[in-house]
Amino acid sequence: RRCSACGSPRVVSHAELYDLSIAHMDCDAFYASVEKRDNPALNGKPVIIGGGHRGVVSTACYIARIKGVKSAMPMFQALKLCPEAIVIKPRMDAYVEASRAIRAMMEELSPAIQPLSLDEAFLDMTGTTKLVRRMKTELGLTGSIGLSHNKFLAKLASDLDKPHGFSVIGAAETQTFLNKKPVSMIWGVGAATLSALNQAGIQTFSDLLRWERTDLIARFGSFGDRLWHLARGQDKRQVS
Repeated sequence: RRCSACGSPRVVSHAELYDLSIAHMDCDAFYASVEKRDNPALNGKPVIIGGGHRGVVSTACYIARIKGVKSAMPMFQALKLCPEAIVIKPRMDAYVEASRAIRAMMEELSPAIQPLSLDEAFLDMTGTTKLVRRMKTELGLTGSIGLSHNKFLAKLASDLDKPHGFSVIGAAETQTFLNKKPVSMIWGVGAATLSALNQAGIQTFSDLLRWERTDLIARFGSFGDRLWHLARGQDKRQVS
């Protein structure tokens, strides 16, 4: 079964599709994608954007990621995993230019945009497939869209079907979707916070649901209150 408009075999259908208004767009391996767009000879090859041998990986294309290369990984470790990778120093001017072009496309679709970095943003809108189609045809870059009823879930959804994906998390399936997921998926939970949660016996969203709100606040302060809401898929933050 293919999309009647573009012919793609990747079709997403959802009962709440026209009721969900918060989208998160995250470019796919942004720096590496810009380099491959500007130098077609790199297509089909593993590419790492980063510094010297003692530096770290800024971005790795999906071919390099298959070998285990990840962002923020020490460069020497990345090259052990993928010795055939082509290493390119970042060209921030090119990335900023591409980011501005994407932002201009967003502004044509919705006035409610909240940029997070050069390559990702929240949008309060529907019909986001038009954005990624224009990014591909006019800029030669791809992005993945997550659509849901709040920012927390939209950001989770945008990472479910990369690259060039479109994923939906509706209100009806929110709790079922979250229950067995690890709390490490929560935006902002780093190694130290994850360790503190694990020490409290919290590894999944289901674990969080067993805690009373007051107990979470007593243990983790204001972050405990946020955890209580996120465990239930609740996020009242607006796109600003």
